[in-house]
Amino acid sequence: MYIIHTFALIVLELTQITYSKPKKRFLLTDFEMTYVYCAYREYALELYKKLTKKYNMTLITDPKKLTFNYLKKAKPKIIFFPDWSWIIPSDIIKNFICVCFHESNLPKFRGGSPIQNQIIRGITKTKTTAFIMNDKLDSGDILLQKNLSLEGSLDDIFSRMKKNDYELIIKIIKGKIRKRKQTGIPTYFPRRKPEESELKNLNYSNLYIYNFIRMLADPYPNAFVKVGKKKIVFKLAKYDGKKIKFNGEII
Repeated sequence: MYIIHTFALIVLELTQITYSKPKKRFLLTDFEMTYVYCAYREYALELYKKLTKKYNMTLITDPKKLTFNYLKKAKPKIIFFPDWSWIIPSDIIKNFICVCFHESNLPKFRGGSPIQNQIIRGITKTKTTAFIMNDKLDSGDILLQKNLSLEGSLDDIFSRMKKNDYELIIKIIKGKIRKRKQTGIPTYFPRRKPEESELKNLNYSNLYIYNFIRMLADPYPNAFVKVGKKKIVFKLAKYDGKKIKFNGEII
C-alpha cells in the first residue's frame, strides 16, 4: 500500500507541474524588412520589378513624395537611389541609410551626367559604384563596385547597369560589403543642359560625332545640328570605324 500511495503522489505532483514552452525568437525575413527604392527611368523600373520578387520594396518616382515624415512611417532599413536626379533633403540623409549608385570610379567624375561626361572624353571602361550618401556631393564611403563598359548604345549600357545594380543591391541587403573611404583626387563635372546637345558643326572626328550621338540617345535630350531654320535630330548611331550610320528626324 505504501508503494502504491507513493506512486500516486508522484503522479499527482507531475500533473501539477506547468511546463513553459521556450520563447520563440521572431526574426524578420528579407521580405518582411522594408526597403525604399527611388528611381524613374525605364531600366531602373524594370530592376525594381525584379527586386520585388525577393524583397519588400516601396517605389518612389516623384521627388515630392520623398519626405522625412513619409520615411519615418515607412521605417525602411535602407533607401536605394539607383536612378535619381534630384537633391535629397539633408534630414533624410542624416536619419536613414541612403545608398546611391553612381556610374564612375569615384572619386573621379563626381556630379551630374557621369555617363556622358566620360563617353565624350573617350572613356570606355568605368565602374558602377555603390556608396553611402552624406552631405557632400558623391563623396560618401564606398560599399561595393563593379566594372561597367561604356561601349555600345545607351540601351546596352543601361542593360549592364541594371545587371550591376541588381547584384550590388542583393549583396548590400545580405551585408556582403567592403566599406572604405574614397581615395584619390576628386574630379567634378556639372549635369549637362539640353542646349549642350547641339553639334555646332560636323568638323569633328567621326569617332567624336558617334560618341556624341550615342551618349545622347533617348531618354536624354538628343544630339542635333542646326541647318538654316531646321534641326536634324540624331536618335541612334552606328560606327564601323569609317562611316557613321544614324537614325534621325528633321524638325
